[in-house]
Amino acid sequence: MITELAVERVEFTCGHCWHAWSADYDVQHYRDDDGADWEYFSHDGIPVASPYSADGAPACPECHRHWVGHLAARRLIPLPSDEPVRPRTGVTGDPALHRPERHFAPPIPVASHQLPAHQHPAAVRHEPLGL
Repeated sequence: MITELAVERVEFTCGHCWHAWSADYDVQHYRDDDGADWEYFSHDGIPVASPYSADGAPACPECHRHWVGHLAARRLIPLPSDEPVRPRTGVTGDPALHRPERHFAPPIPVASHQLPAHQHPAAVRHEPLGL
């Protein structure tokens, strides 16, 4: 059972050349029949390992070394429900023929969002946390 859907913006900073970039990942949280929780990631519609793990760390576009990302922002996607107040549109007839153009629409590319400004980490000023 799907328990949560979200889009997560993941930021990366290469520890070798200091190139900074970001990418959006679709994240699906799933609970299996045994009650175990799982997380599935996809990037531009392609299943990938978690960008927060060494196995899923993408290559730096500049020097091609791999770096684990960190969460920068997230947007939840509402799960379907039978709430009468939630707007919805019925699908009549053959579901495959309903809005057929959706099957051929190109994916929204990851580069369609604002990328972070390139900034060397030494130039970042860190304020102490008030405790």
